[in-house]
Amino acid sequence: MKNKRLFAIRGAICCENTKNDIDNAVKNLFDKIYENNFFEIDDIVSIQFTVTPDLDEKNPCTSFRQMCNISSVPLFCCAEPVVKDMLPKVIRVLITSYMAEKGKNIYLNGAEVLRPDLTE
Repeated sequence: MKNKRLFAIRGAICCENTKNDIDNAVKNLFDKIYENNFFEIDDIVSIQFTVTPDLDEKNPCTSFRQMCNISSVPLFCCAEPVVKDMLPKVIRVLITSYMAEKGKNIYLNGAEVLRPDLTE
């Protein structure tokens, strides 16, 4: 970890409330974050997911473990607080990792409206 410091990468993706869609959303979001950032799997400290209350078919942590085959990373998931006019069907992620430079946040499939200041 020489010349690396701790950074956090944020991301979000909208999906439908099916096991298959949640699986695909988690994989697509992680794949896109991984290809757009410079970190090694061994440098990840932890990954935290949140979900809106309308996504209850599958825990994104379970999807991540099954789809990404990374067992060494601590995962945690919690419910997003219910807020008036909130964007529905959203999975958010916060990846904490050692990296040489600040990472690029990724918002996909309609979640770009959450943070237009962080999306291209």
